[in-house]
Amino acid sequence: MKKTTIEILHIFAGLVVAIAITWAAAWSYPLGQDVIWACGAAAMVATVLMGVGPLRRARRLDRTTRRSEA
Repeated sequence: MKKTTIEILHIFAGLVVAIAITWAAAWSYPLGQDVIWACGAAAMVATVLMGVGPLRRARRLDRTTRRSEA
C-alpha cells in the first residue's frame, strides 16, 4: 500500500501545482483568463492521465509484496 499511496500523493501534488500556476497566470493576465483556465484544465487532465500508468504498477507491486509477506 506504500507505493500506491506515494503515487497518489505525486498525482495530488501535480494537481496542486497546476492549479496554483494556472490561478497565478489567470490572476496576472485577466484578459486571457478563459484561455489560461482551459490550458490549465488540459494540464490537470494530462497530469492525471500520466499518473495512471505508474499508479497501476505501484498497485501491482504492492499486491505482490503483500502476497509474498503473507
